[in-house]
Amino acid sequence: MKKAVLEDYLKQHEFLLVQKKKKHYLTYEGIKDRYVYILKEGIVKTSMISKEGREFNLKYINDMEIVSLFKDEYSPLVEAPFNIRVESAEATLYKIEREQFWRDVNQDLALQQYVKEYYRVYLMYTMKKMQQMLMNGKFGAICAELEELCEQFGVQTPEGTLIDFEVTNEEIARFCGITSASSVNRMMQKLRQEHIIKSVERKILILDRTLLQANIPY
Repeated sequence: MKKAVLEDYLKQHEFLLVQKKKKHYLTYEGIKDRYVYILKEGIVKTSMISKEGREFNLKYINDMEIVSLFKDEYSPLVEAPFNIRVESAEATLYKIEREQFWRDVNQDLALQQYVKEYYRVYLMYTMKKMQQMLMNGKFGAICAELEELCEQFGVQTPEGTLIDFEVTNEEIARFCGITSASSVNRMMQKLRQEHIIKSVERKILILDRTLLQANIPY
């Protein structure tokens, strides 16, 4: 997506900037909210809660991007479709009234195209995540999640690709729809024994990304 469109839009207005600390929730699934949030700096995570009360992680966002879906254009208050929580030490976000945002979208063709592309990319991402969980099995889903984390937070080192963000096994379990963190522990240990990954100061280092990808059939 053309981030310049979003950047130009934000520069043209003096929107309220809010700063939130780690583990602060911007929205809760099902609670009515009247704002659109756009991440400026930091890392946030979106997640949902199942009927049984289990949390299912959707996505980390670590770039300038819209972090809240909009639902309809006309209601000043809508129920948040998911939780949004700050994962970095601090995050800075633009906080925009929903009604104003939609007025601006309807008057700006470039911004309209950006929003359409945003929904298309989000839909494709969601379909990909479902495919990973349903068709790869638990081990393949974990490998797919590690590959995604490489794409998002990967830093090349002489040994391999360092996921330069602390992600616990419990969080990986929630991204993969696995109920037990102990299951993830066993599969992560298998990856260590096969010399595909290792831990470096509480972060994950991918030693052999090709072997990791070989465990992702789809």
